[in-house]
Amino acid sequence: MDALAGLLDGPRARGAFLLRMVMEPPWAVRIEDRAPICLMSVRRGTAFIVPSGGGEPVRLGPGDIAVARGPDPYTVADAPGTTAHALIGPGGVCTTLRGRPLSQDMVLSVRTWGNAADGATAVLVGTYLLDGEISRRLLDALPPLLTVPADTRTRPLLDLLDAEIAQDEPGQRVVLDRLLDLLLIAALRAWFARPGADAPGWYRAMGDPVVGAALRLLRHDPAHPWTVASLAARAGVSRAGLARRFTELVGEPPMAYLTGWRLDVAADLLRESDATVEAVARKVGYSTPFAFSAAFKRVRGVSPQEYRGSPQGKHLDLPDRQRRLPGGPPSARLTP
Repeated sequence: MDALAGLLDGPRARGAFLLRMVMEPPWAVRIEDRAPICLMSVRRGTAFIVPSGGGEPVRLGPGDIAVARGPDPYTVADAPGTTAHALIGPGGVCTTLRGRPLSQDMVLSVRTWGNAADGATAVLVGTYLLDGEISRRLLDALPPLLTVPADTRTRPLLDLLDAEIAQDEPGQRVVLDRLLDLLLIAALRAWFARPGADAPGWYRAMGDPVVGAALRLLRHDPAHPWTVASLAARAGVSRAGLARRFTELVGEPPMAYLTGWRLDVAADLLRESDATVEAVARKVGYSTPFAFSAAFKRVRGVSPQEYRGSPQGKHLDLPDRQRRLPGGPPSARLTP
């Protein structure tokens, strides 16, 4: 399993926020949803992404893809100087800048939102709503905003997502989630492979015959009682040789990497399943729930029980659901 597949194979989009935004200039939307990652692609016309804090505006043309990493806010507009007239908050809640609910006023059709049905600009938007859906290691490797130029390899995925986003068939949510995952992987693969890319150590290390093999073993079976010696034996090198090369390429020793990966997996299990803390501990390689809880709290700052009950995994309350844009799950969809 390679680096990107490994990161996205387990934690993946579940009920992601997807919509087609159709706008006639002048228009600007302020994004303050604090979502971990948002993918945008222009289908027609042009759009600018203006980062907060005075960053340089980024222009997107047809087929270009932008990936914005939260939680920092940004503005999407027809031009860098256009004043925002709408604000999108956590969970896709849309209001005016003064707080008046705005979603219903701008719903055009299923998962389509904007100020004009035949607007000059159309943008596909896909947002991962929960931190657990994207590995923290991946998020840490990304800049606040990255762009990938239009490419023949991503065009078919964009065409399919554009066709499916306005459909409302059985199983549609799962289809859209998987298309979003595929498009994100394709975009990140292109970005990491660009000339002069400063890819993270774990990504470059996957191409190393020794360290790549060790990484795949750790990621595939985090519950195994790994030691540096047993990992080196499986990789076919000496213990010292593996420890030195692993640390050099990945940036941390093998057992430190394994601890981080185990706790990443555990965090998603705590959020997405009803498994007991003891069961989660076993699934990620801890012999006792006490040892697991101590390690989890040392790294995450809270106990597994506290993490499971934290607002990170909570659903929106009813008033927020009623004000959401039409790209959320069916229960949150507005009727035009």
